[in-house]
Amino acid sequence: MILVAGSANLDFVVQASHIPAPGETVMGRDFKTFPGGKGANQAVACARAGDANTHMLLALGNDAFATPLENSLHDAGVQMHVFRAPDQATGTAFICVSDDAENAITVAPGANLALKPTHLPALAGVSHLLLQLEIALTTVTAYAQAAQEAGVQVVLNAAPAQALPVQLLASLEMLIVNEGEFQVVSNHPGTIASSAVRLDVPILVVTLGHRGCCARLKGEWIFQPAFPVQPLDTTGAGDTFCGVLVAALSQGQGLPDALRLASAAGALACTRLGAQSSIPAHEEVLDFLKQQAPATSEQISCLKQFCGFDH
Repeated sequence: MILVAGSANLDFVVQASHIPAPGETVMGRDFKTFPGGKGANQAVACARAGDANTHMLLALGNDAFATPLENSLHDAGVQMHVFRAPDQATGTAFICVSDDAENAITVAPGANLALKPTHLPALAGVSHLLLQLEIALTTVTAYAQAAQEAGVQVVLNAAPAQALPVQLLASLEMLIVNEGEFQVVSNHPGTIASSAVRLDVPILVVTLGHRGCCARLKGEWIFQPAFPVQPLDTTGAGDTFCGVLVAALSQGQGLPDALRLASAAGALACTRLGAQSSIPAHEEVLDFLKQQAPATSEQISCLKQFCGFDH
């Protein structure tokens, strides 16, 4: 069983020709609301795309914004542990999606920050605890330490990026970051190859957008090129990757196969609008993978070179 502890937000999404620069007003087009939040996105990805038994600890307000979030998690088969924050609004995010599928996101955390260390449910039967950084860092650290002490494997997606305390890093089995987050948490502007030594975690995974991803396990590096798709909206693609990766590992898959499955799910999520609404079903991911050729030596070589592994 996987326990996800983290944020749930209602996303307010507007499509526009481009993301506004500071001081610029851009005329948007379509506007919709979608269930989101990194924690909830990853929980839905674990359950729907990863086909894993998934629970989630989350905090919501007593307002109408909470209803679509609970409905989405329920429909995906996620078992919820809800703390109701009486004096806080449910978390929200304001997202502009450009015509080239890039996005800019502003989050109002609201009730998410009401999650406290004492809210962590019993960990009996939990194999993996999946965390992000849209709830208080002190709470994330307390959850990670409690889970490690209980023999649970702790996975942190360090997003939004910030410096990580030593106690938190020491509790992790796996750290997942994208390229920008990697530079923040490693506090080093160099290549992945030169900076990774600064992060002493058993498994390090760095996602690289349209290039793919790489992972370090016991000193050895694994490279997974991205699958080519025509992107519509990249919102939630990284969360889909995280959820499916942990789901696959919890089901006994090795890291190379888990990375391939997670990359396929993330690619499919880019072809649809919204966060949780873009997460594919498990069968869709498997069907997509059947149509993909194995990575070529040239693709892997290019990815290695980008990461700073020249030899």
